[in-house]
Amino acid sequence: MVIYSLTRHSIRAAIAGFCRPTVTGLENVPKDGPVIVASNHLSFLDSVIIQALMPRGVAFFAKAEYFNGTGVKGKLMKAFFEGVGSIPVERGEQAASVAALKTLLDLLDEGRGIGIYPEGTRSRDGLLYRGRTGVGWLALTTGAPVVPVGLKGTEKLQPADRNTIVPRHFEMVVGEPLYFGKTGPDHSLPARREATDRIMDAIAALSGQGRAPGYNKPPAQE
Repeated sequence: MVIYSLTRHSIRAAIAGFCRPTVTGLENVPKDGPVIVASNHLSFLDSVIIQALMPRGVAFFAKAEYFNGTGVKGKLMKAFFEGVGSIPVERGEQAASVAALKTLLDLLDEGRGIGIYPEGTRSRDGLLYRGRTGVGWLALTTGAPVVPVGLKGTEKLQPADRNTIVPRHFEMVVGEPLYFGKTGPDHSLPARREATDRIMDAIAALSGQGRAPGYNKPPAQE
């Protein structure tokens, strides 16, 4: 817990010093109890930014390979992602996706905050893609409030043709919580879709992005 707090505060100070972001709406984040933070996704750095700038801990998934590296670099990367509260997850397998949702459900049951990108993967053209319904399933199953977040300009922090981070101003806008009735896991697919669409509409209003008609695909599937 001490390492987690120190890592968060160190990254927050670095972001404030180098990027001078505009952050609004932090008062909308519930101080305690389970909460789902649902954001648009523009950059590899989005999770770290949200984890550092939120007033309470938010657990995001990170690729399992970030935790499995060898040598000094691998150990440092593992320590970093563990330090910001990330959770390792295998990508690309249906069974892993189901297990990932179960992990998030367990964290919410413990009264913790979790983060999720309903688009599934980051947008490379700046559009906001259709939300996948995992976020709706979590909201309806647990009754936890969903706090929408709109990120603006984070894609400029690490352009596609660079491996280094470029300090740039960005914005993080936190919206008012959305509340859904707690139905448990036995709810209809239309109800899950409706909840997800409502969440995506709130994210779009905060981020100001244009909307894409379909789902976003990982680079390997494009």
